[in-house]
Amino acid sequence: MKIFKPLSIFVLTLASAFIFINAGDSYLHDISNDCSIENTAIQGGEKIVYKAYYNWEFVWIPAGEAEFNIKENEDTYEITVVGKTYRGYDAFFRVRDYFHSVVDKKTMYPRSFVRIVEEGKYRKFDSLVFNQNQLNAVSFNGKSRSTAKRKVITIHQCTHDLLSVLYFMRNMNVAKHKPGDMIPTKILFDETIYPIKVRYEGKYDQFNIKDLGTFNTIKVIPDLVTGNVFKDGNRMHVWVTNDGNKLPLLIESPLSVGSAKAVLKSFSGLKYPFSLTSHKN
Repeated sequence: MKIFKPLSIFVLTLASAFIFINAGDSYLHDISNDCSIENTAIQGGEKIVYKAYYNWEFVWIPAGEAEFNIKENEDTYEITVVGKTYRGYDAFFRVRDYFHSVVDKKTMYPRSFVRIVEEGKYRKFDSLVFNQNQLNAVSFNGKSRSTAKRKVITIHQCTHDLLSVLYFMRNMNVAKHKPGDMIPTKILFDETIYPIKVRYEGKYDQFNIKDLGTFNTIKVIPDLVTGNVFKDGNRMHVWVTNDGNKLPLLIESPLSVGSAKAVLKSFSGLKYPFSLTSHKN
């Protein structure tokens, strides 16, 4: 039984969190014209670490961590995410996941993407090469690199991978929002294009994160894809910093069995300092 939320779903959740809070009135206009955006929000050297917890019978158990890093090249950004369970949790459900996306600096859309998953007995190798102009992506997908099968997938205009969408959306113009508004987008994930909708809930001031401090935040609720991980009808709750970085601080999610949350543990190399209203005690 999977009692640790797969990192694949966790990363998808983070992507969802960025979609609404950074999407302005110009969102649909911007991406439908030339599928590009100027980067003003990120830089090489950024590092963000999240700590994941699993709740079983009212007890929160520290399960593992996910680390996000950005490397800057001449014409691309390389985004790498490594997720793993703690050694003490490995006996219940061992996770060792790796994600890597190469993003074009001029457009902030992906050139390539690799996902290598080890979650319990589950194994997955997923490689994508995007041809945005030809509206297709070349996929190699299977249990391992050696057994992966090649497939050409037709994509929509301006299609993201699981990681590129996070950093693209951080560069969107922030517009005035009202509770209940929703913004859609699409992500190519595991040979399937997923539509995602995220509802804006409003601003929450003085939101405290243990060991980090107190922040002014925005709350959003991504729609969940139901199945063997999420229960039908449940909602994920995400609190995001209301500053230039727009980074998720806390994610709470119901699962088919129990619930899970991810909390920002540490950060460095950000383009802008966090807008702390007060520091940790």
